[in-house]
Amino acid sequence: MLPTVSDVLAMPAVRQGGPRVVAGASGLDRRVRWVHSAEVSDIARLLRGGDLVLTTGIALPSDDTGLTRYVADLVTADASGLIVELGRRWTEQLPAAMVEACDQAGLPLIAWAREVRFAQVTEAVGELVVDAQLTELRAVEQVHRTFTSLSVAGAEPAEILAEIRRISGLAVVLESTRHHILAFDATGDDVTELLANWEERSRAVTPSERTAYDDAAGWLVTVVGARGDDWGRLILISPEPPPHRLVVLAERGASTLALQRLAARDRESLERQTHRTLLTALAAGGPPAQETLTRSAAAGVPLAGRLLIGLVAMPVGDGLLNAPILATQERLRDLAEITASTLRPAGVAALVGVVDDEAVLVLLSLPTTTALPGAVDHLAELIHRAAKAAPRPMSVLVAAGTPVSHVPSAQRTLNEARHVASAALRTSSGANVICHRLENVRLRGLIQLLRDDDRLAAFAERELAPLISHDEQHGTALVDVLRAYVEHGGRKSRAAESVHLSRPAFYERLARIEQILGVDLSDPESVTSLHVALLASSTSR
Repeated sequence: MLPTVSDVLAMPAVRQGGPRVVAGASGLDRRVRWVHSAEVSDIARLLRGGDLVLTTGIALPSDDTGLTRYVADLVTADASGLIVELGRRWTEQLPAAMVEACDQAGLPLIAWAREVRFAQVTEAVGELVVDAQLTELRAVEQVHRTFTSLSVAGAEPAEILAEIRRISGLAVVLESTRHHILAFDATGDDVTELLANWEERSRAVTPSERTAYDDAAGWLVTVVGARGDDWGRLILISPEPPPHRLVVLAERGASTLALQRLAARDRESLERQTHRTLLTALAAGGPPAQETLTRSAAAGVPLAGRLLIGLVAMPVGDGLLNAPILATQERLRDLAEITASTLRPAGVAALVGVVDDEAVLVLLSLPTTTALPGAVDHLAELIHRAAKAAPRPMSVLVAAGTPVSHVPSAQRTLNEARHVASAALRTSSGANVICHRLENVRLRGLIQLLRDDDRLAAFAERELAPLISHDEQHGTALVDVLRAYVEHGGRKSRAAESVHLSRPAFYERLARIEQILGVDLSDPESVTSLHVALLASSTSR
């Protein structure tokens, strides 16, 4: 890493002059790329950024306006600092105009009280800069060697993230393009704080380049993908702008993750690859090409004249449906094979594949005489049992779409199954449901289906905006109080207990909510509207 102005001032060759920081102390952490000595007033046009300028001042302007312009030119050229040797032009102190201009710009201005050999300083700092650059190059080379080895060894995402964490010392997160966390490594960090409101925070970070640092978030972000197929982002949590070696580390790590995904796909069975291609085509919507129907039938899954039902199988944490685990590609491949090997001996024709980073997608093709929903529930139960009995046991959530009898409607049942699964993840009310359907997730499921509708978002904002604004301005949590009230069906005592408030305090907050929103919380329609708005708000995050 390049030395800072403070590092340079601590060097013996510089200390010989008795350096004194006169202005711009806030910029002492600026990096020094090189040192230039010059006795001309237009030196700025020759600088490249990060240069430390040495001068006696003998050729600098004599008027305040000229000195201010000289400092402004240095700032525009991104100079790291200015060192002036006293004795030739100015004997005891530097001009007030120069001092004020440097202070306002945060440009370090240092005065040498004694004569200094500029060439000696240039040489000493140059050696330090070159050493730093060589160290950086060695670190970059080590990064390349490390990740080449990981690629050759076929390392899994967890291993790749662990290596990024080890080298950088920073927490690292791999997320999908939908801003859902796929994996992370944050050893020693507060994981709860790191992952809190992740999706909302991540959506706010939209760099214009494939690799960029976001100052506001403190995130180094790089896109993960290969062959034009971007499927995620790799994020290093870096409170300060990262050095070049960390940028290289992030990009090399992203490349290794992309190669790992490609290799993982290559390791899939030919059947899974074929099914994934067909499912992707059917989920795209519109009348399917004849080739799709022919290939599906050739794969043993006829679609014409059949009952088609979209199914989703998703790994989840034990005990809580609203606690999804990190669905790595390896785990999803396992679940896809478990699902396929469960349906096959049951005599069920189905397309089974991993088409994203969260779940296994299934399209059941059943005879029109099949007794529903019992047959689908039976298949879901078989998948649950097989997943529990697998070499690497897992709990799964199974969701089904509404049956359709026309191939062009396959998109609808597949998407409905996905939306139902997403809605089921957000509630624990159906923890014992074998196969989730719209009727199980009820209102939450309907809102999940409509989550991309701008009118729903506008409704939620219109209902809740005054309360959200009040919370932000006053540091209150009235939205949480309202959510507790509606989720407990208006039972105030239970709602107060859930947010750890006394009943008088809870009642007082409800009264304040009524005042802010201009509603009557004893009115069923008002409560229903607010409940829908809260559900819509949480679904859109």
